[in-house]
Amino acid sequence: MPASLVDQAAIVGIGQTEFSKESGRSELQLAAEASLAAIRDAGLTPADIDGLITFTLDTSDELLLMRALGLPEIRFWSRTPHGGAGSTTTILHAASAVASGAAKHVLVWRAFNERSGHRFGQPNAAAPPLGWNWYLPFGLDTPAKIYSLTFQRYMDAYGLTNEDFGRYTVVARKHAATNPNAWFYERPITLADHQASRWIVEPILRLLDCCQESDGGVALVISTAERARDLPQPLVRLRHVVDSHLMGGHVMFNYYLEDHSRFEECHSAAARLYGESGLTASDMDAAMLYENFSPVVFMQLEGFGFCGPGEARDFVRDGHIELGGSLPVNTHGGLLGEAYIHGMNNILEGVRQIRGQAVNQVAGARHVLVGGGRGAMILAGD
Repeated sequence: MPASLVDQAAIVGIGQTEFSKESGRSELQLAAEASLAAIRDAGLTPADIDGLITFTLDTSDELLLMRALGLPEIRFWSRTPHGGAGSTTTILHAASAVASGAAKHVLVWRAFNERSGHRFGQPNAAAPPLGWNWYLPFGLDTPAKIYSLTFQRYMDAYGLTNEDFGRYTVVARKHAATNPNAWFYERPITLADHQASRWIVEPILRLLDCCQESDGGVALVISTAERARDLPQPLVRLRHVVDSHLMGGHVMFNYYLEDHSRFEECHSAAARLYGESGLTASDMDAAMLYENFSPVVFMQLEGFGFCGPGEARDFVRDGHIELGGSLPVNTHGGLLGEAYIHGMNNILEGVRQIRGQAVNQVAGARHVLVGGGRGAMILAGD
């Protein structure tokens, strides 16, 4: 996103379904329910929406969603590749569309039955892309196994143990326990509970280090900051949003860069995010960080400059990421505690924090970073 687009877009509406393990309805219906909720939250009608954006992985066809919602005409649509790595990218596409005039009000959605339908955490039953032939012979057939190779290098470099990762999970579940939208509402855990959960990839990931598999839908409406001032919700400006994909990188099999103890794309994204927005890590009042697995939170805390290399362990242990800490993280419970909707529900929580509408509200939140690892954005209040 060029610096000329800074502060040009705003998130004006948010919506979601309930988060469950058995939705009992189609993914298209989940998408429509969340989308209609977001449109109404923005104070708009379906006729006002003229742009659509989702993931390449989403099963809901744009034309079918148009018909379900009653959208008369779409002037712009696009899809972003990958899973959670594409969450903030959807907002980048939407911001570019409204700032350029290609669309006035863009609807972004993501909906799936990931628990009751296709389970991303299990080995792929269908024939995988040919490139997977480099990895499947070594047993790398699930995300937990695939990502653990990078996490193990990070652990070895800085002397972390699985118990260190458990301290993040405890905080995530603590935040989820007071969030009625969360699957783990009123179900906090202790570090002992974490350490008693079964190994998924020993000695790196236990069951409670892994994100959920969830059924549900999330949607947002993006417009220009100027139009947002005429709509009913408190202004949530998109201060800036960036993507960073490096030569040799890979969203899942990211084994080809030089230093596996660093999340290189995260460092690169952070440099642009802060440099072009004029803000720094110290300006952030909270952070919503994508976590398909708990170790990636540690690597993002360092990548986005909230602490130095190898210091995330102490940053988490000393309480900085809790409510009342210097940087509350995933105040809704995150993808481990609330639900796994490919990181899109993290964006909703960032919006609620800026609006002052979060269940676990950070007092006076003016800047919230939403990180997807390879991409990130800063949400800002008026």
